[in-house]
Amino acid sequence: MKAEVRDAEQYIKNLIQSGESQQLDFKFEISDAKKIARTFSAFANTYGGKLLIGVKDNGKISGVRSDEEVYMAESAAHLFCKPAVTFHVRKWSVEGRTILEIEIPASKSRPHFAKNEADEWTAYVRVADQNIQASRILVNVWKNEGRKKGVLLSYGREEKILMEYLTDNETITLSRFVKVARTSRLQAERILVNLILMNVISVELTEKATHYRLRQTNP
Repeated sequence: MKAEVRDAEQYIKNLIQSGESQQLDFKFEISDAKKIARTFSAFANTYGGKLLIGVKDNGKISGVRSDEEVYMAESAAHLFCKPAVTFHVRKWSVEGRTILEIEIPASKSRPHFAKNEADEWTAYVRVADQNIQASRILVNVWKNEGRKKGVLLSYGREEKILMEYLTDNETITLSRFVKVARTSRLQAERILVNLILMNVISVELTEKATHYRLRQTNP
């Protein structure tokens, strides 16, 4: 039994030592189910991830005091996420304190929305250790991922300009595409969505901007 306790403590401590990242977040407590729902949405929409509840941002173990945290997590996932987000909870005893490990798998039913500060349903993505609002392009890609019919793309003036630009430059942003193609934002978004669905271009997310690049093909 003592060996199992040591293994559990080491498992959690190893996670903490790795630090917050795209797939790991620390929370002292869940005091606001609506706010934590954004993290649920971001993990589910991206690559999945884990929340350690009872751990401060600096990695110090504080523990949780009651099962209230589990109830708040359930509220976040089922009441403040649309559609509901699947998650799994495990309790660990570390240094005499209870730590909750909440694991959220990458979803096959994205986009998952959570309410923002203005109480609007918004989809989030996880970039580094931040939850960032997903662009309308990403949301439309997710909505069409499971579409059975193929994507029809007319290779017109704008598409030609985009492909030529990406041949000479590594990436492009939506705003840059609108400018160089002299087209509307809606038309540029439609073209990017279709090219992503066709695996012609890929999305590169950063905290400051979303970039698009030609997808690498295997020789």
